[in-house]
Amino acid sequence: SSAMAEERPLAVVTCTAPVNIAVIKYWGKRDNDLILPINSSLSVTLHQDQLKTTTTAAASRDFTEDRLWLNGEEADVGHPRLQACLREVRRLARKRRGGSTEDAAPLSLSYKIHIATENNFPTAAGLASSAAGYACLVSALARLYGVEGELSEVARRGSGSACRSMLGGFVQWQRGERPDGRDSLAHQVAPETHWPELRVLVLVVSGEKKQVGSTAGMQTSVDTSPLLKHRAEVVVPERLALMMRHIRERDFEGFGQLTMQDSNQFHATCLDTFPPIFYLNDLSRHIIALAHRFNAHHGRTKVAYTFDAGPNAVIFTLADTVAEFVEVVRRSFPPATNGDQWGVPAGSGVPWCQDPAPTAPNPCPAPQPGPGPQLVDDPSQHLLGADGLPRCRA
Repeated sequence: SSAMAEERPLAVVTCTAPVNIAVIKYWGKRDNDLILPINSSLSVTLHQDQLKTTTTAAASRDFTEDRLWLNGEEADVGHPRLQACLREVRRLARKRRGGSTEDAAPLSLSYKIHIATENNFPTAAGLASSAAGYACLVSALARLYGVEGELSEVARRGSGSACRSMLGGFVQWQRGERPDGRDSLAHQVAPETHWPELRVLVLVVSGEKKQVGSTAGMQTSVDTSPLLKHRAEVVVPERLALMMRHIRERDFEGFGQLTMQDSNQFHATCLDTFPPIFYLNDLSRHIIALAHRFNAHHGRTKVAYTFDAGPNAVIFTLADTVAEFVEVVRRSFPPATNGDQWGVPAGSGVPWCQDPAPTAPNPCPAPQPGPGPQLVDDPSQHLLGADGLPRCRA
């Protein structure tokens, strides 16, 4: 085996993972360390064409310490949540091997690891970068260590909503009852192929980092908002059952209305927090008004908005409505300052549709719901080179 070691000193795996957007929101933990929620939630996994995290994990007996690079910059590998994920995956690997010393073990658990991760969208802007990030990390680590099975619980230890990004399509994160969190897991309600006409538009209002992070924000909400307690105990259980029925029946009007109502209530609990938290800005509110005007004009719910902990709008609609709604958005937010360029950089105050190279007439890619984490087979896509250090990327 020593000859083998010289040939392949590096074990390396690359995965991609999707963003998910909650239509019944998660806000509030009952256990901060294990990341256990006060209510169940339900999300749609977005297609990875537009928004994804890519992570490469490598292990080698030559590495002297664990290291982490985020979007090309070295970052703190000692982050408690990252360490929790590492610890859990290694624990599962140890358990899986049952203490056996056979050579078939994928790699030694004592080796140090290098991790490089990249987002193709703004980090911490309320676009669920932590959900995609931790789902991706856990998927790559699990592949590296040869671990299979229930991984949503591990991803949850990194970021609550990350457990939902471990699956494609429509996903429920069950709150669970146990204090140890073993039953706080994600499962698929319907696959990404279930509703072929559904489309998702991301209107990026601002790529800036949000003022109040989700972790701190939801803790203050749990401590101070009576509305949040009512939401978790009374409102959400009813809405979850209803939402699953709308999805099963592909009832867009029911789905869309409930999605908007739940988004509004989540932001109401932020306002009910003391001191209050404002994630929506003026542009967000313009988009909300625009959606209601559009629906009123048509006499039914044809578009639905939802906002996570940030100002960016996610719009759900059906394929036959995309072009018309995009046109309405373009007229309402004319990209005057950029000549006629649509898809301007974040921060310029004009919504853009996650599209680096916009082309008229329909610039807004409208991805469908997508699959869960994917293994990347092409070695040229690894973010780490043969030396275990980040590749220089043009």
